[in-house]
Amino acid sequence: MLRWHQVKAGLVWLGLGIPLGLYGAAVIHRPSRDVTFRQPLFQGIVYSRRVAERPRPQVIHVIDVDLTVPGLTPFVTPGYEGADLSKYGVDRREVLARRTSEFLTEQGLQLAVNANFFYEFREVTPWNYYPHSGQPANLVGLAISDGEIVSKLNPNGPVLPSLCFGEQRAEMRGDGTCGSGTQQAIAGNLLLLEKGQPTETVQTQIAYEGNKPYPFTVAALDTSGTRLWLVLTDGKQPLYSEGTTLGEITELVQELGADTAMRLDGGGSTTAAIATPTGPSLLNSPAHGKIPGNERPVANHLGFFAQPLD
Repeated sequence: MLRWHQVKAGLVWLGLGIPLGLYGAAVIHRPSRDVTFRQPLFQGIVYSRRVAERPRPQVIHVIDVDLTVPGLTPFVTPGYEGADLSKYGVDRREVLARRTSEFLTEQGLQLAVNANFFYEFREVTPWNYYPHSGQPANLVGLAISDGEIVSKLNPNGPVLPSLCFGEQRAEMRGDGTCGSGTQQAIAGNLLLLEKGQPTETVQTQIAYEGNKPYPFTVAALDTSGTRLWLVLTDGKQPLYSEGTTLGEITELVQELGADTAMRLDGGGSTTAAIATPTGPSLLNSPAHGKIPGNERPVANHLGFFAQPLD
């Protein structure tokens, strides 16, 4: 009887030790909290990392993209061949979910971030979630890949802002549409800035959300539409980065000099990946299932082909 109690106690400690060990390994391997100022990654792509301790621990990643640089081309997640756009809801199966690093590698890109919100989504535990990589999902808002419409704006749903890419420039539209000739497009769910100022909608949302910190992915453009900022905030990771508030991230993109800005999918979806000689590498620390560095399979991405540095 004593031996059985000892075995049972050992199994309990083993059950506790394995998750703690995995969590500790994830913590060790996430990116450092060292400040990085304007580090060129590829031609036309420059990276900065901002770190703060007050009002809470924060790690913020700013990717500055010059759309006029030759050889720099955007690319959005293509549609699923088995999609049925005549149907509505989950039966449409517009795309297949992928981790951002998987999307980057499969398409041969140099940079990729998560983009549109999506459904169906479930996260119960780190192992019980949907979608897994390769499972079908549907997008919220407009999406265009290589000139082909992947997802349309729901005419009966809310108006969602879109980011439309043309020849060496982009345009952000609050009505969720894109002009003819648009080759790539994604959508967010909230327009943060318009003509350089916070929108009435975001001011209302800031008052509603209060000071709750959260992981964010934000896209912003300058007035010419040739300079794009992708801003990501890590969150849900005590002592490392607890996230930013909606008001703080809006002030940040305004400070960068953005004319328009919109919120993309965030939370555990917030991910930025780059290509390296040894394979894909994460610029930030996503937290799918609240595990540091754990990537979530997401339905839509914005990527870039870019030339290596001279």
